[in-house]
Amino acid sequence: MTSKHSPTFGPYMDSKQLLEWYISAGVDEAVDEVSVDYFNAVELPAPEEKRKADIPAVHAAEAPPVPARPAASSPSPLHHTPSAATQQAREIAQTITSLAELEAAVRAFDGCAIKKTASKTVFSDGNPEASCMIIGEAPGAQEDVQGIPFCGPSGQLLDRMLAAIGLDRTSVYISNTVFWRPPGNRQPTPEETAICLPLVEKHIALVKPKLLVLSGGVATSTLLKKDLSISRLRGKLYEYKNDFMDQPVPAIVTFHPSYLLRTPSQKRLAWNDLLMIKIFLQSLFRA
Repeated sequence: MTSKHSPTFGPYMDSKQLLEWYISAGVDEAVDEVSVDYFNAVELPAPEEKRKADIPAVHAAEAPPVPARPAASSPSPLHHTPSAATQQAREIAQTITSLAELEAAVRAFDGCAIKKTASKTVFSDGNPEASCMIIGEAPGAQEDVQGIPFCGPSGQLLDRMLAAIGLDRTSVYISNTVFWRPPGNRQPTPEETAICLPLVEKHIALVKPKLLVLSGGVATSTLLKKDLSISRLRGKLYEYKNDFMDQPVPAIVTFHPSYLLRTPSQKRLAWNDLLMIKIFLQSLFRA
């Protein structure tokens, strides 16, 4: 059964539409070197075990020589190994001295493979002079179209949550753990977050927030290095620090708005987190 968003498969199907649908569904690479035309094939290829049984035994002396493999070509910049790409990102971050430089470097960075399937780089939104910085997980479909973090349904909920404690996008600064939408709106992998991490760390160091709000499990596990659930981590004040920072910054963990849209019963706990954020920010103004 197809959904209303699925393309119509038929003899007159638009191949570009099919390719775009594959990419949005997360299909971003082939699984074999040669495609098989199953419509014209007389019979399907035999299972691996059967093909092996059908091959007659060949003595070592009769075996034909195995041709040498051609030398592997140099990898594309989009296919760095995670360790090499992470090191590249860290070297770039070490040279950055301003937010403008960081944004330009992120937009030019090709070390993370999800960039090739994304439409836009999603860097930040809000006020970089704000006391509160919110780090989410990854851009979604609307964010990928507009290039702005938290602008889809979860962003609309975030705006309502901020308004409930007297904040808006002029009084917070917003970014994500990765800067590009993963195919099919899946969560970013540990390798993808590791590649982007040095740039995210530098982002936080340059903004110098008075309070860091980590929204969702990906942001929390990546930055706090804690693998416990949000339910077990929320409700506490943590200290966050990275190699680019001179002083630690207080951090609060809360549910991602997209999770609250799927699980409305947790909004009560999220409200308590919002009150915790409000009380902390009010204490800054009283100090």
